[in-house]
Amino acid sequence: MTRPSSPAGLSAKQKRMIAGGSIGTLMEYYDYYLYGLASAAIFPAVFFSSHSAIVAQLASFATFAVGFLLRPIGGIVWGIVGDRAGRKTVLMITVVGMGLATTGIGLIPSNRTIGVAAPLLLLMCRMFQGFFVGGEMGGAATMVVENAPTGKHGLFGAFLISGAGIANVASGGFMASLGLTPSSWFLQWGWRIPFVFSLVLALIAILLRRKLEESEDFIEVQALQIEVAGKKANPLVEAFRHPKNAIMGILIGLPQSIAGYVVLTYGLGFMVTTKHLPAWMGFAGTVIVGLLQIVIAPAWGAISDRIGRRTVYIIGCVGFAAMVYPAFMLFSTGNMWLIWLGQILGFVLFGVAMQATLSTMLVEMFDPEARTTGVNIGYQFSNTLGGGFAPLICAALVAWAGGTFWPVVVYAAVISVVGVIATLAASVRPDVEGAGRLHVLAAIRGIEVDTIEDPANL
Repeated sequence: MTRPSSPAGLSAKQKRMIAGGSIGTLMEYYDYYLYGLASAAIFPAVFFSSHSAIVAQLASFATFAVGFLLRPIGGIVWGIVGDRAGRKTVLMITVVGMGLATTGIGLIPSNRTIGVAAPLLLLMCRMFQGFFVGGEMGGAATMVVENAPTGKHGLFGAFLISGAGIANVASGGFMASLGLTPSSWFLQWGWRIPFVFSLVLALIAILLRRKLEESEDFIEVQALQIEVAGKKANPLVEAFRHPKNAIMGILIGLPQSIAGYVVLTYGLGFMVTTKHLPAWMGFAGTVIVGLLQIVIAPAWGAISDRIGRRTVYIIGCVGFAAMVYPAFMLFSTGNMWLIWLGQILGFVLFGVAMQATLSTMLVEMFDPEARTTGVNIGYQFSNTLGGGFAPLICAALVAWAGGTFWPVVVYAAVISVVGVIATLAASVRPDVEGAGRLHVLAAIRGIEVDTIEDPANL
């Protein structure tokens, strides 16, 4: 199996892979950024209006966190389906599920209308959203990276995060523009429009993904499993055949998972609740962040192809930890331009470096027969343990500290140190020609790949 190392241009198949993968990542981040923005500035008033402002925000962030609890379950379920039945099958199912769940959130009446049923319905839709999102990144990252030219894995994998940048622009832009309308109309109807629009994105994703093709790695490994072992391997068993990488994948993803939710999601809540600033300032800053992210993510991906995924990710961890304090100092000024600068410094420069590198690094940590499952385990468990609870943890820490943000800085620094250590400890294997066949044959015979002197003997 041979892939071109330096193509003159992208083939039609590669363009379809990038577009098909990125639209799903766009939906994943659109849904979650949108929910994050709404949970910081809208849901406390719409679904938890009977509580005090602080309690309402904590309750709102709690529903944000609960949605992440279903992501690991979805990651395992859809990862196994993807590694056995095909990545395309999973990618078609997950975009439909995400679109329906997010649209459902936009149709829930307020608690003033239907009482306690409103937050319960919100919680149910949020959990369905998490279950389907759980299968998205593993399938998309695996399909895109497996089809990338040799030496371009980082660049191709980073295009998924460009999709996340577009999601930032779309979600923040929607909210910023609608937030300028009369507040009574916005809180009753306006905020719902971006959520219902998710169904349109789902239809677009279906059209883009219907012509996706499985990678040569996947097709070869599937055929080889049947030929040699008489059955397909259990992806979950294969992912944990080398448990160190499964565990390291979770720990590596922690700083990446909290970066956006600390700076953009909780940062907005900090500005609105603690500093009493208008929410549209943060929404507008999110649009600027997304525009920059579209360009900066592929740049970091290309750099990782030159200096290594590990190096770029560690730079991202250290840089993010260093920028949280100045970002919140700028948020505290109340100056619109300085707030936007804080969002850029706090997330774009180094948070995007981690996002652009993580999915490709996770793909390169697992063998072809368990890649979707392995990527989902690392990405979804880290997002649940880290990102899902980050806004809630930050809100609780700041409330405990009497409104000061220094505990958030310490929290970000500790998580970043964990990410650096895990990145150094993990085994990352850039794909080489014939790797799929080698790993499958070795696994069937119970041999460690690193001990094989002559692959022909297999």
